[in-house]
Amino acid sequence: MTGIPTDIPSAELLERIRRQRRHTLELLTVCAVGLVPWTVLLAFTLPHGYTVRQWRTTWVGFDVLLLLAMAATALLGWRRHRAVIVAAVTTGALLACDAWFDVSLALGTPGVWLSAALAVCVELPLAGFLIRKVMGMLSLAQWPPRTPLGGGHQERADGDGQAGGRLRGAPTPPAPAPAQAPPPPPASASPGSPHTRPHPGPR
Repeated sequence: MTGIPTDIPSAELLERIRRQRRHTLELLTVCAVGLVPWTVLLAFTLPHGYTVRQWRTTWVGFDVLLLLAMAATALLGWRRHRAVIVAAVTTGALLACDAWFDVSLALGTPGVWLSAALAVCVELPLAGFLIRKVMGMLSLAQWPPRTPLGGGHQERADGDGQAGGRLRGAPTPPAPAPAQAPPPPPASASPGSPHTRPHPGPR
């Protein structure tokens, strides 16, 4: 017994995970394909100008969402919770949307320069910083192998999710050489010879 947990997910659990992953990817693919004609339709049918209502409510509500996402990212980061990844990605996406709408809705007005300066100097750099940090955290995660390891190499994980067994492709350490037995006494030794006489103990 080595004391290393060797719990391996069952075949049923792995199949359910693969099925859920396949259904999620199929749904996203259908949505992406369906969004193409809808975007083309909007490009040809939407007017160039439009008078909106509840302009203040729209932007204040958007900034409240951005504030909540930033606060959640900071709080989860201080608590070292893994959900900080979701909060950081959400904050980055909202910052990119904020930059896009600020600049695009201000085109043709004197306020476009301020919107562009905020987008280039504040919103987009902060969004890129958050996304880069998320990618760095994901690269440190220990993901399970896509295929089982062969040749008797079995990945094991300790309590922190780090690999506890031998790594894939790592060289196998050489086995220690067996201990050699001491050579037998000479065959010509008589019972009274010094080779077989017991060593006297302390007097």
